[in-house]
Amino acid sequence: MRNLSFAFILVFILIGCENDRTSVSNLISLAPENSSIIIRTKNMESLKSSLNNNDFVNSLTTYKDVQLLKQKLSSLNHLKTNNTVLICLGKDAKDSLQVSIITKYTKNLFAVDSLPNHSSETITTKQQSITKTTINKQTLYSIVIDSVFFGSNQRALVEATSHNLKQNKTLEKIYHTADDNNTLSVLINSKNNALVPSFFEDTKLDKTAFSNYYLLDTDLSQDQILISGITKATDSSKSLINSFKNTIPQENLIAKVCPIDVDHFMSFTFDNYKTFQDNLSAFKTQDSLSKTAIFDNASEIGILKRNQSQAVVIHSIDALSTEETIASQPLLETYREVAIHTFENPTLFSQHFSPLITYNLASNYIQIDDFFVFSDDVSFLKDIIASYQNHTNLYESNAYQNMMEHLSDESSLFVFKNANGLNAVLDANFSENKNLKIDSYKASAIQFSYDTDFALINAIIQKNKAKAVSNSISEEATIKLDDDLLINPQLVTDYTTNHKDIVVQDVKNNLYQITKDGKVLWKKQLDGKILGNIEQIDLYKNGKLQVAFVTPKRVYVIDRNGKDVSPYPLKFNDAITQPLSVFDYDNKKDYRLLVCQGKNLLMYDKYGKIVKGFTYKKADNTINTQPKHFRIGRKDYIVFGQGQKMEILDRTGKTRINVKETINFSNNDIFLYNDKFTTTNTKGDLVQIDEKGRVNTTHLNLAERHFITTTSKTLVTLSENNLTIKSNKMELDFGDYTAPKIYYLNDKIYVATTDLQANKVYLFDSQAKPINNFPVFGNSTILLDNFDKDKTLEAVTKGDSNSIIVYEIN
Repeated sequence: MRNLSFAFILVFILIGCENDRTSVSNLISLAPENSSIIIRTKNMESLKSSLNNNDFVNSLTTYKDVQLLKQKLSSLNHLKTNNTVLICLGKDAKDSLQVSIITKYTKNLFAVDSLPNHSSETITTKQQSITKTTINKQTLYSIVIDSVFFGSNQRALVEATSHNLKQNKTLEKIYHTADDNNTLSVLINSKNNALVPSFFEDTKLDKTAFSNYYLLDTDLSQDQILISGITKATDSSKSLINSFKNTIPQENLIAKVCPIDVDHFMSFTFDNYKTFQDNLSAFKTQDSLSKTAIFDNASEIGILKRNQSQAVVIHSIDALSTEETIASQPLLETYREVAIHTFENPTLFSQHFSPLITYNLASNYIQIDDFFVFSDDVSFLKDIIASYQNHTNLYESNAYQNMMEHLSDESSLFVFKNANGLNAVLDANFSENKNLKIDSYKASAIQFSYDTDFALINAIIQKNKAKAVSNSISEEATIKLDDDLLINPQLVTDYTTNHKDIVVQDVKNNLYQITKDGKVLWKKQLDGKILGNIEQIDLYKNGKLQVAFVTPKRVYVIDRNGKDVSPYPLKFNDAITQPLSVFDYDNKKDYRLLVCQGKNLLMYDKYGKIVKGFTYKKADNTINTQPKHFRIGRKDYIVFGQGQKMEILDRTGKTRINVKETINFSNNDIFLYNDKFTTTNTKGDLVQIDEKGRVNTTHLNLAERHFITTTSKTLVTLSENNLTIKSNKMELDFGDYTAPKIYYLNDKIYVATTDLQANKVYLFDSQAKPINNFPVFGNSTILLDNFDKDKTLEAVTKGDSNSIIVYEIN
């Protein structure tokens, strides 16, 4: 392979807890001295999920270089840790790829005993004991140094590590600028240039010593990759980035004269041309070129490329003065009232700005307002004139404007790529020219902004999306897990952003909290399937929310980082048979957690201790509905069904209302509707009980298999294919429908149900009229909410057996 552009992404195609600074420092000190790329992640599961769901990353998997790298990194698939992991890439003297893995050592960190086609042995030397593990013909050598695991595909690297700890102070200092909130961070040491990626497609520029160290914090969602970080050159005159030293970044405006179909442009800015030119001359180790007045008032200079055509652009802060320096150039022709002149010095730009500009055929030029554009291709100049006058230029395109929302308006060096330009960068980095089908990536860019003795970096690779149309619905993300879903998606609030996140459990009993963009915040192994809904509580009354739920043998309370909150989980020998009921009687966050086991109810306080004042004795029959808390006026009621009896208790567990009539309960919950405790019986009748214990039965003519749900004033029923909302009826296609759910959002009632047989999600208003553009594809009832507090609603549903779909409703 030529070199590994986006190597930090490629690594995690294949693999796809908080540590303090001391631990991280120990990890970086073990990085092999010849590492070209060091990748850090604090959440392997989040990274794996993000990369599995990223469209651009998935498009790279067809490269043979990636397949080769996959073999070298296969051992990462068996690494099980919640701690920070470093992955170091380098090459030895024979040009062989070296891969090293560094993380805190824990029990079962690298558990392979149950795997087929593996072997393990211990190699003892005078200095250390090395473990050699072979899985499917790929070998990993490893040792543990001061509770830190170090593994590599090369034994010599492991042997050298324990007695050759050389610290690179600059490297460590830059490393510690990494943002812990990002999916991953990538440290590039270009002094070890064997694997340093190419950011440009110009071969001369790529071979230039651009900078020494890069730290790139990278965040991935389904349709974009966002990068921010810094670069620092320690060799002041030997790195191109230092050409911008003592200059101030200016606004990037050259996109205004780029036709919308330009493949690439690169521009550089400065507040003082002489300072920049002196720096660049020092980098090229040549005397400063003779003074050229055309550049005196320039604030930005750039190069455009479209197919085989190129053009150089100068943006002037004093166009009249710049025009005077070239006013004697002959007129070639006029196009749309813009003069096209010949230019007598076509190599001027390559002489002054190489290696940033190597184009030496700039034989014609035009002036458009404050821009001067030079090219040998007159038709290209005419297209530039037309696009500028018609406002069809790149700068005014939706793709460019969407991209710039994530970038700074000012930078020292700015590189733009459309899909063709992005493919050219990939071709410059891989041994194959794939010409990937990435046409939707219309605008990607990287920018460098010089500041004192380092430069800030921002970059984006983004799939372009059309603006949402009013009264439309769009699929925002499809999030895939490694395993099938065990429960349907649920929503929780992330108190740090006030956004909604998705919580889901897979068939291996792993629980995930995932953002709507597909970023896994944490993954946690549970002992069994979650029963019913997940609740959220503020255990410490400080605004920091936890999730609470039960499995058949545990009560869990978990914080935002996926950690158990002490003293949870509570463990039980007998099975828990109903979902966890959480009561906050007076809205003071003095929670009560009610656990149901068959005929028994156990009431716990928020500290996990039995509430002695709750005196309910064993029920006569199995409790068959989840206990619920209702308040009418100033009275509290705990309500549930057991056998054929509805129990209505007070806070202490004593009977508050004695219901004498028996009820043949259907499979529906008990609701509070019109201040009456409401459910249905097996005959499909509506059964309501008032505060005096009087029972009223209403014949609704519901089928034996039916669903009801209510708010305090709204009743919804679904019987076979007949949906009734209040008194409004809607006949659906015959199918296998989920229980309807009611949502009240933006002063409007919505009712949702899903036909599991046809995989169609339906959404209706309070008049039982379908919402525009529904039904949509889905395999569970949707969860409807405003996920991110913008003007639009979002919905989440189960997609395929291992996926979640997020829709945006405009």
